Amino acid sequence: MSHSKILTIRTPSGISGDMLLTGLAKMAQLDQPALDAMIDDIGIPALTGCVSIEAAQVNELSGWRAEVTLPQEHSHRTFDDIRRIIRDSGMQPSAKALAEDAFHRLAVAEGVVHDQSPEQVTFHEVGALDSILDVCLSAALFDRLDVDHLRCSPLPVCDGTVQSAHGVLATPAPAVLLLLEGVPVYGIDSQGETVTPTAISLLKAMGAEFGPWPPMVVERVERVYGGRVLPNIPNGAIFALGHEHEQPDESGQAEIVP
Repeated sequence: MSHSKILTIRTPSGISGDMLLTGLAKMAQLDQPALDAMIDDIGIPALTGCVSIEAAQVNELSGWRAEVTLPQEHSHRTFDDIRRIIRDSGMQPSAKALAEDAFHRLAVAEGVVHDQSPEQVTFHEVGALDSILDVCLSAALFDRLDVDHLRCSPLPVCDGTVQSAHGVLATPAPAVLLLLEGVPVYGIDSQGETVTPTAISLLKAMGAEFGPWPPMVVERVERVYGGRVLPNIPNGAIFALGHEHEQPDESGQAEIVP
């Protein structure tokens, strides 16, 4: 019997695009040459060799973090510019569709915030190389994993500020607030950005369901860290990959639980 493949992400300190990239790369068990090849498929020469997944520790707990080295870029791109990059890339068609969906969700949210149509939106931070990297590589990795169910924990939020092209903004940032509609959240005793625009748009494009740990047989688990350490809370995200398992129903018969 074939059991559904399940990925769950638990996010006590939040989630960012680089954390998604790191966790998905570890779940896929890619070595550096394979990761480099997937980056090259994006088709932007400046991204060549820009990412390595390195061991990291926070509060003496071991995990992994993406080390990203990119040239400084000041380009502002429209959604159409980014869509063209994705469509011209060497990624798999399903990965292209996922990356385009994630950026479209961002364009819609930014359009609402700035009273523009998605086509009129000019991306600043989100149009930068690191965000194109996060979205496209995460989409390609998620497509490679080919999971049947993605379950994410409710997302933590807190007050604070984040620097943007539009100045200092309160957290959660305006576009993130719109993208959080329909998503369960809870407050934490910390300060600053806990959910980035790229991360929430990717989770929604990936069809994530939000809730407790799913019943599953855990086959692989990794802890990943982002670029910031938030005070007063457990840091990092847990990625666990596995498959559904059978639980007896009231009659004593085995029941498949996704």
